[in-house]
Amino acid sequence: MPLLQIVVVSIVQGLTEFLPISSSGHLILAWQVLEHGTGSPVPPEAQQLIMDVAVHVGTLGAVMAYLWRECWLILRGLGTAVRGRSSPGLKLFWLLVLATIPVVIAGLLLDRYVGTALRSVEVIAWAFIGFGVLLYVVDKTSLTVKTMQHIGVGSALFVGAAQVLALIPGTSRAGITMTAARMLGYERSDAARFSMLLSIPTIIAAGSLAGYKVYKAGNMQLGFDALAGAVLSFFVALVAIVAMMKWLRRATFTPFVIYRVIFGLFLLAVVYGLLKDQIPWLILK
Repeated sequence: MPLLQIVVVSIVQGLTEFLPISSSGHLILAWQVLEHGTGSPVPPEAQQLIMDVAVHVGTLGAVMAYLWRECWLILRGLGTAVRGRSSPGLKLFWLLVLATIPVVIAGLLLDRYVGTALRSVEVIAWAFIGFGVLLYVVDKTSLTVKTMQHIGVGSALFVGAAQVLALIPGTSRAGITMTAARMLGYERSDAARFSMLLSIPTIIAAGSLAGYKVYKAGNMQLGFDALAGAVLSFFVALVAIVAMMKWLRRATFTPFVIYRVIFGLFLLAVVYGLLKDQIPWLILK
């Protein structure tokens, strides 16, 4: 893969994975812009998906580095479980597993019966706008009275069920899980923290599958490209996480909502041909 493509995809993923603005939607658009805007051929869709997951693995490293205390708590909890004892870390582990089950089942069904049919710019645009407005309404009308310590089985299941909607490109896994947590009354920074924790098992599963595909294909160059993308996305994501958490401790989700709506309207204008004279090379599907 050309270096420009690796850099663009890695930066886009790193910036958008944990912000409530949809990394999957941005990645789909990034590949299309690289294809139509640069004139340079892009890899086949199967290799694009592997690269997408590679940069997701990079962001996984970033969130585990930022939430190292929670990750260590979970590891200690698993250690106490071997000795037959319960602990807060073990409880958090099972809550994350419970919250991940709905999206795993829905993802398998979607992959089997729908495939890539939802990976269209029109779907992404409407999801950007619709779920952005939903985040705004929920954020403005919900209480901020709960913290991470209040998360139980009911909250985990509710947020996990909401995560299924993130299978629609443009929805944003981070955005919909933060919306669900805010709907339950969790403080903004704690909603973001649980959302990031919830990303860990999902990305591990997807990364393992992609790694197996790279190994099976025997494409070592693709493996090196994926490694470079993962490293770059790690550093970009870590900066994005620190900035977002600092912002949410003192402000609201409104700037992210404004971005989602404006970008969604821009995409609709492109899809419906309103900008074909101004940006003739921007041909999105």
